[in-house]
Amino acid sequence: MNRDPDRHKLFTRRAAFLAGGQAILMTALAGRLYYLQVVEADRYATLADENRINLRLLAPPRGRVLDRFGTPLAENQQNYRLQLVPEDVKSSDIEQVLEHARQIVTLTDSDLRRIIREVRRNRAFVPITLRENLSWSEVARIEINAPDLPGLVIDVGRARRYPYGPVVAHVLGYVAAVSETDLDNDPLLKLPGFRVGRAGVERVHDLELRGTGGSSEVEVNAFGRMIRELSRREGQPGADVMLTLDVGLQEYIVKRLGEESASVVVMDVLTGDVLAMVSNPAYDSNDFNRGLSTKEWQALVSDQRTPLINKSIAGVYSPGSTFKMIVLLAALEKGVISADQKIHCCGDYELGDAKFHCWKRHGHGFVNAREALTESCDVYFYEIAKRTGIDRIAAMARKFGLDAPTGIDLPGEKDGLIPTRDWKRASRNEPWHQGETVIAGIGQGYVLTTPVQLALMTARIANGGRAITPHLTRAVGEQATQRLSPTEIPSINVSPSHLAIVIDGMNRVVNHATGTARRSATHIEGFPMAGKTGTVQVRRITKAERDQGVRKNEDLPWKFRDHALFVGFAPVENPRYAVSVVVEHGGGGSSTAAPIARDVLMEAHRRNSVGPGAAIAERAPSRKPAQGMAKDATSARQQTRTVPDVGD
Repeated sequence: MNRDPDRHKLFTRRAAFLAGGQAILMTALAGRLYYLQVVEADRYATLADENRINLRLLAPPRGRVLDRFGTPLAENQQNYRLQLVPEDVKSSDIEQVLEHARQIVTLTDSDLRRIIREVRRNRAFVPITLRENLSWSEVARIEINAPDLPGLVIDVGRARRYPYGPVVAHVLGYVAAVSETDLDNDPLLKLPGFRVGRAGVERVHDLELRGTGGSSEVEVNAFGRMIRELSRREGQPGADVMLTLDVGLQEYIVKRLGEESASVVVMDVLTGDVLAMVSNPAYDSNDFNRGLSTKEWQALVSDQRTPLINKSIAGVYSPGSTFKMIVLLAALEKGVISADQKIHCCGDYELGDAKFHCWKRHGHGFVNAREALTESCDVYFYEIAKRTGIDRIAAMARKFGLDAPTGIDLPGEKDGLIPTRDWKRASRNEPWHQGETVIAGIGQGYVLTTPVQLALMTARIANGGRAITPHLTRAVGEQATQRLSPTEIPSINVSPSHLAIVIDGMNRVVNHATGTARRSATHIEGFPMAGKTGTVQVRRITKAERDQGVRKNEDLPWKFRDHALFVGFAPVENPRYAVSVVVEHGGGGSSTAAPIARDVLMEAHRRNSVGPGAAIAERAPSRKPAQGMAKDATSARQQTRTVPDVGD
């Protein structure tokens, strides 16, 4: 009887403990619910909204590139893209749909592998781009066949367009997809399909052309699918970049060159504005934008005239006789010769056991400074170079912009080379020889220059020794590029009387009966041209070749023919334009390069005379000119040793 009350008491205590525990747990749960729903309510509401609302970055329109008259050289156009939405087609039918699409638009095997890979990787509602830059006819065919192409849709975006194609390709460059090396703090670079400048002006002014991104708030569900757009803020378009180029003059030069592998640079001698810069042949920037096929890329890189190289800034050539003005100025400055002092040319020049030939076999007789430039007498310049010395010649060359990049606002400019005693000792650990000075006197041996350097040299001669620098950018957005006025540009400290002698000689080259370029005179009243021809042997004709009947330059294979050069300016009084022409393996400077320079200067004068309005009215932006062929500019580093500057 006493055991039942004890058992009852034990049960009651256990029930009390259990009830107390439950009360504690309920209290904790109620407290937690209160904390989450009341105290932390705002925080979790924010998190819920952040999961529900996505902020997406919008790419801004890329700024345009314009010529000096406002003609668009690079702009944006609608880009029709073919996309696949996997959720709208059965997974087992995707390959069949792609094969059907392949009959309408070009899809390579690598494209198909990429598409299948992205289908497996991405969510089913995420569109996958099959092809970009569709033509209107391709869009029409896809729309007509839409019932048989489930899951395929046309999307419209923006793409870069270059209306003049190869005409300005080397100056403009092109845009391409972002690579790992491009990534920085700019979130725009992480947008799918975003493009950055890869070469030329597109690369130099990439940041200004990009603009700033906009944003879009969109509502999404738990799977990340967009339900609706809540708000949108458009970005700031990139700034327009205006260049100094005259695209009409640029077009004319490309057509004038035809199939020649060449460079032509036209510069304003007072300001340094580059009015034209042509490297022929060129690629089409539009091809890089749409994407090159393997076959197209191989064709570009295997072309012996390499259209990918901008010869104007990256082609390095012996300047030949176009360097003689520098040698004469150095000799006059040192006082080793006067303008009227004559040197006898018998057709060759002996130095020790070596014999250096003049291009004219029987010589020019007695010639002074002006006559030596007029007739391009090699013996005269052999002698004055020896008297002057290579270091003084190099010092004068640097005053005129040789031996260093000109600073033009384009990437990839080469230095060129003006040798000195110290240079040879440092680079080759060899002493300098007097024979090397002699051959440098006619712009050969180790002497190397770029076409833009030759144009700058000529402009500084023509403007009386003002230290202008070449440039392409005229304005970025509303901000004009800051430039010194012609009167504020410093002097390079060359004697005006010595420059007058050189200019007189260059005038005689074109406008005197004995001048090497007399057949290329402009014959326009008030617009005479002055200049200097140059012909550089790439390789001498061997005895074996002569025995086989190879006697003339044109009998050699193209890659062994002489380079043709000409530098000039016009008009002689109050010069306005300077030009340099380099025709790879073009033969004689007088027969090939000088006529091109004459025609280019006359066109520049004509376009300036008719005025900007008329110049703009005559343009047709979408024309595609005939392309020439080019040679790899790096292979132009042919160093001639004891060969004459033949047939100026």
